[in-house]
Amino acid sequence: MDLLQTHPLEILSNLANEWKMDLYSEEFSKELDKQNIWPSNRHRFFYPKLKELPNIDLSLVKDPDEESVYMCGNSLGLQPKTARSYIDKEMNKWAQMGVFGHLEGELAWAKCNEPLRPAMARLVGARLDEVDLMNFLSVNLHLLMISFYRPTETRFKILLEDKAFPSDHYIVESQIKLHNLDPEKSMVLLKPRENEFTLRTDDILKTIEEQGESIAVVLLSGVHYFTGQLFQMETITKAAQKKGCLVGWDLAHAVGNVELKLHDWNVDFAAWCTYKYLNSGAGAIGGIFLHEKHFEINKLTKLNGWWGHRSDTRFLMNNKIDHEVGASAFALSNPSMLLCSCLKASLDIFDEVGIENLRKRSKFLTAYLECLLNRKFKTNNKNEYSNIQYITPINPEERGAQISIRFASKVKKVHSEIEKRGIVVNYFLVLDSYFFNLKFKYKNIF
Repeated sequence: MDLLQTHPLEILSNLANEWKMDLYSEEFSKELDKQNIWPSNRHRFFYPKLKELPNIDLSLVKDPDEESVYMCGNSLGLQPKTARSYIDKEMNKWAQMGVFGHLEGELAWAKCNEPLRPAMARLVGARLDEVDLMNFLSVNLHLLMISFYRPTETRFKILLEDKAFPSDHYIVESQIKLHNLDPEKSMVLLKPRENEFTLRTDDILKTIEEQGESIAVVLLSGVHYFTGQLFQMETITKAAQKKGCLVGWDLAHAVGNVELKLHDWNVDFAAWCTYKYLNSGAGAIGGIFLHEKHFEINKLTKLNGWWGHRSDTRFLMNNKIDHEVGASAFALSNPSMLLCSCLKASLDIFDEVGIENLRKRSKFLTAYLECLLNRKFKTNNKNEYSNIQYITPINPEERGAQISIRFASKVKKVHSEIEKRGIVVNYFLVLDSYFFNLKFKYKNIF
């Protein structure tokens, strides 16, 4: 059976038949974990214990020392078990060496981002010099937009989702104002059709075709934070560039979630955080991508920092900028040893397992969750809590490791009851919906 061509749910159904089990049974969920056909890496992360959760009702759980069902990876990833040892190693080095730690050890502080770049480049499908780790997501997007949003009298608009993540909206709005332009006239906001939650690719392409000659930059999410929609990045990039637009992607909810090929897709620039699916801790270091076609840095209008100066001549201190090659030219200052230590713990796992294997498992977990939700809510629609609506696309190729659902009523009550039982989910009141993210066992899903 070709796992790449067959729908995950069909494969799960075939396995249930082969094992002579009910697809919807707890027994089947346990057998999936036992067979470990798509290996889990759950054991490499710390899961909060039920008794540690702030909203738990211990009278509703069997064992307070059991691990919670953590379904909140699109907000904050869990801690890799090696993270603390990596941090301790750098803290010990600081205690023992002081300033000499800048140049000593595997993560020499003056270049602690360097050992992480190869794994990061592989994860986003880029050349090594097209990727670097620096600053934070919003800072990096601002730095990149200063270079790539250069409005003219006829080409001055920025295309983004109507419901983009607030930080992206604020970045675009403020960049437009920096050029003394009116956001009302310069922001092209993509909206779903009436009674739909996600954007149709055809509608995005139509907007680009109709307004592309006045659009300077297309800045979209790789995976939308709310709907979980995975955008057709290659198709959109190609269409926009054909109309003369520059194309950037906010990959906050895509990196570590789906396979990316930024270089091959000819993306102009991209930025991402690393604390969601990359599990490097709250406020962790950000990443950027700069396509090699933009490596003539002196042709870009940009903000400079000392760490964007070539490392081999940086300490000549002659105050004449000599840019690093590629993405590193956008660096401003020394990256944090502690933040890089946390990210290293996660990237070690991603590099060993491979995003293609994680993505495959993600599709099966998501399909299995969808299957059980359909069974529970679609066929037993008997009470006020049972009417749900999917916000996330049903097609596995059009979503990441997320299913967003909308409850018809009393969503606060549903959320409260879920949390009391030790299940951690994201809750957004905007559309009375939930986010479910997947890094756990089939038994957890059940």
